[in-house]
Amino acid sequence: MEISASGFLFDMDGTLVDSHAVVEAVWSEFGRRHGLDPAEILAYAHGRQAVDTVAHFLPGLPAERRAELVAGLVAEELTRTDGIVEVPGAAALLAALAEAGVPVAIVTSAPRELAVVRLEAAGVPVPAVLVAAEDVSRGKPDPQGYLLAAERLGVPIDRCVVFEDAEAGLVAAVASGGRVVVVGGHVSATTDGLERLRDYTGAVPGVVGASLPS
Repeated sequence: MEISASGFLFDMDGTLVDSHAVVEAVWSEFGRRHGLDPAEILAYAHGRQAVDTVAHFLPGLPAERRAELVAGLVAEELTRTDGIVEVPGAAALLAALAEAGVPVAIVTSAPRELAVVRLEAAGVPVPAVLVAAEDVSRGKPDPQGYLLAAERLGVPIDRCVVFEDAEAGLVAAVASGGRVVVVGGHVSATTDGLERLRDYTGAVPGVVGASLPS
């Protein structure tokens, strides 16, 4: 797959960083503490801000209590870096893009501190433009984060390529107007007709390989 774009926008969890084990453990524990089905939480939470997930499953909580729960979840995640690794080829690709002077941004639903911790744990370079949860008023599936990233890069969104792995993020990416590439195996109506990669193995600026087999 040959990618010709003026800006590269990446989601983080599941797209650049494999943090599945940590995310599953933290949200499963949260579900058990509150009498909720962990599987349902995980199906909803992937790609979304923690505050939106807590509000969805515990809608009757006062805002202050929701904020406390979210802070607790983030604090737990900050201490858990074991098993966090890069999506194959991600670190090399970001380093090569930076060396080539290609504008790169990460758009994540995680708070900035947690995003940096996970990227560093996985050995993935942290680009100058990192749009995190606290930078937007509306999280994914709203496209605000990707539009803001393109603005900060100084590149029109229709000249950017967006890499995403989860439904909420893919909806945001498509709505942003960028060229969207699915990373991994997620399949839904949203992914119909989109380009797809398994990972970034062997990728270099301008050319991204390792597409998923049919």
